[in-house]
Amino acid sequence: MRIFMLGWEFPPFISGGLGTACYGLTKAMSAIGTDIIFVLPRPVSTPFSTHVRLVSPRPESTLALPSTEFRLDEFERVTFRTVNAQLHDPYNTAEDYKRQQEQREKLRIQQSSATVSPGATAGSPAPAAAKAAPAPVAAGKSSEHYGGDLFSEVQRYSALASEIARQESFDVVHAHDWMTFPAGLAVAAMKGVPLVVHVHSTEFDRSGVHVDSRIYDIERRGMHGAMKVIAVSYLTKNQVTHQYGVDASKVEVVYNAIETNGHGFDEEKYKIHKDEKIVLFLGRITMQKGPEYFLAAAKKVLEVMDNVKFVMAGSGDMTRRTIEMAAAMGIGHKVLFTGFLRGPDVERVFKMADLYVMPSVSEPFGIAPLEAMSHDVPVIISKQSGVSEVLTHALKVDFWDVNEMANKIIAVLKHPPLASTLRQHGSFEVSRLSWTDAARACMGVYEQAKNMMNGKH
Repeated sequence: MRIFMLGWEFPPFISGGLGTACYGLTKAMSAIGTDIIFVLPRPVSTPFSTHVRLVSPRPESTLALPSTEFRLDEFERVTFRTVNAQLHDPYNTAEDYKRQQEQREKLRIQQSSATVSPGATAGSPAPAAAKAAPAPVAAGKSSEHYGGDLFSEVQRYSALASEIARQESFDVVHAHDWMTFPAGLAVAAMKGVPLVVHVHSTEFDRSGVHVDSRIYDIERRGMHGAMKVIAVSYLTKNQVTHQYGVDASKVEVVYNAIETNGHGFDEEKYKIHKDEKIVLFLGRITMQKGPEYFLAAAKKVLEVMDNVKFVMAGSGDMTRRTIEMAAAMGIGHKVLFTGFLRGPDVERVFKMADLYVMPSVSEPFGIAPLEAMSHDVPVIISKQSGVSEVLTHALKVDFWDVNEMANKIIAVLKHPPLASTLRQHGSFEVSRLSWTDAARACMGVYEQAKNMMNGKH
């Protein structure tokens, strides 16, 4: 079977769990013999680009722009294609996106000015800042190649993906999250093949009661226009059926997984006692992730224990407010903000942590707790998360119950046998979650979608 897959992020360019999920899922699907054409809005870079071949729309197309071509060995049956659409972060508002575009345009003008500034010579190295920041368009191109807002870029991505699809043959279209749903609908209609949409997060998860009706409408059209819907948890399936009016029989749950580090549980290294305990929050600092509840619990813990530091690793629209909140609570000296981490830095922070806490208000799945457990870190997760459906050896708490959250944090930090039990059993439990199982489940959904398309039930 050949799949035309549409996504908006892939390592190392990630803003949440979707990129990690796309990486694990495509790698597993490739391993079991599935051919995939994966359309992305930006190139995949090293160390993830050793196996990808990147191609743009055909040269004669008015939408086409130059692209590079190379291949990744570990994804033997996957062809990655990148298009020039600025889909960087679905969690930003249209206003945030416009502001970012204006900043990129200012940077482009500065870079252009730097190349013709007095005293500059041919072959002179560009200023360090200009090298570090990616230009939004190819050299010599104006910003007219990109839409003025996120919704324009969603439509641009759809047009470019459709252009690529014209040249390809495939059996199923698989679209990840709302920004790719218009592309999925367009490609499926053009090629006469079934569409499967994969819901990793909904607008209700991201925005709570402040739902953007434009995004909601795109999500709803995608879910109703698809033959099948994949949800990352039963929590998400319930939202899809109740908030979007999708028939429950149309929605299949396929849980995420992680690539385990293969080290297994190591009791010896936990006999070394540190002077200060580290409690970790790792994720986007946004309303959805509950950073204020983490801080409220931290304050209560610090009233009982002084030898604890709380590390908040991530970025988001609530970062400034969260920093100010920590200061106002009088615990600013006990809370460290690292900014967004990726790759080796994530590994490093997990190795430092004594406990990982995910206090999410609404979490469709939540891969970070699995990553913590794979690094032998005990976890506390909110009951309002999809991952709580698959984990037994994790402490669970309602996100709003900061007293109980604090009590559980104190219990893990003060009682080594409890922490050791959570580590040991958690490490075993997470090793049973496999991307191969997720890949096979997706294959089953594809077959159902094809049968429905052909009138077989």
